[in-house]
Amino acid sequence: MDFLFAHHAITEAAGGKKTEEAAVLISASKDAYRKGLAEALNLNRTRSQRTITSISWLPDASYLALGLNNSQVQLWDSSSNTKIKTFKGLHHSGVGSLAWNNNILTTGGMDGKIVKSDVRIRPVVATYRGHSGEVCGLKWSASGKQLASGGSDNVVHVWDAARSSTTTTQWLHRLEEHTCAVKALAWCPFQSSLLATGGGGGDGSIKFWNTHTGACLNSVHTGSQVCALFWSKKERELLSSHGNHLALLNYPSLLKIAELTGHTSSVLYMAQSPDGWTVASAAGDQTLRFWDVFGMPETAKKRDHKARHDPFPHVSPSIR
Repeated sequence: MDFLFAHHAITEAAGGKKTEEAAVLISASKDAYRKGLAEALNLNRTRSQRTITSISWLPDASYLALGLNNSQVQLWDSSSNTKIKTFKGLHHSGVGSLAWNNNILTTGGMDGKIVKSDVRIRPVVATYRGHSGEVCGLKWSASGKQLASGGSDNVVHVWDAARSSTTTTQWLHRLEEHTCAVKALAWCPFQSSLLATGGGGGDGSIKFWNTHTGACLNSVHTGSQVCALFWSKKERELLSSHGNHLALLNYPSLLKIAELTGHTSSVLYMAQSPDGWTVASAAGDQTLRFWDVFGMPETAKKRDHKARHDPFPHVSPSIR
C-alpha cells in the first residue's frame, strides 16, 4: 500500500471522516495530491462495480498500478489523471498483490499465479506457478535479481529473476515454516540476502531467511498477525505491526527498542515514505497515524522542479 494512498484510504474511503489528529498532519500539497488521486481513480463514483484490491506506485515516478477484483490491472499516470493501460487476462480472479521492478510490473493473483509484465509492451514476460492459494505478498530485492512471494497457503517462495523460461514452476527456495498466510515481506537494505517475513494471525511470527541457502536464521513470536514489515534505511532496525501496536526491533538481537501505541484496533496496513524516515499505519479504528520512527533526515532534499522524466516513453494512453 502506498504512503500517500494509505492516507486517502482512511480519510476519504471511510465515509470522508477525518480525525482531528489526521487533519492536522495533512500538508497542503498532500491534500491536493490526495484529491487529485481520488478523481483519477474514480473512487467517489459509487456506481462502479470494480473494487481495488491492491495498489503500488513506481518509485520516483507518477505511475500507479491498480489491481482490481475483476482480474484487471490498470496503469495510471497520476500527474495527468490519465489511465494509460488496462491489462486483461493476466489472472483468472482478483489481483491481491503488486510489485514494481523498474519497468516490470509483477502481479499476484487470487488464482495463485504470479505474472511479470513489461508495461512498455503488452505481452506477459513470465508466469510463476507455485502457490496453491492467493498470492497476498510480493516484494523485489533491491538488486531486482530475486522476487519474494507470500501466499495464503502459508508458503514463501524466492524466485530467480534470471530464469528465462516464460512459464516456470521452479522456485529458488520454498520456505514452509510459517503456519498461516504470509503477507509481510521485507528485504534487508544492508544485507542483500536477508529476507524478513511475517505470518498471519494463527502464526504471528517474524522469520529471517538467508536467500542464498534458504535457511531460516531466526524467528521471533509476536503473538498476533504481522501485516507489514519495514527495515530502517539507516540503522539495523526492523519495524513490525501486530495487533493494535507497532514494535521496533533491533537486528540481530531482536530486542524490542520501542513499542508504538495509539491505535484502538488491529493495524491493517503500513506504508513507508519514499525517503524511508516516516511510516504511516492504518487500522480498523479508521485512523491513520504517522510515526517518525526511523528518525528525521539531517537535511531535507530540495524538490527537483525540472521537467519530470518519463520512465515509459513508449507507453501511450489507453483508448478505453
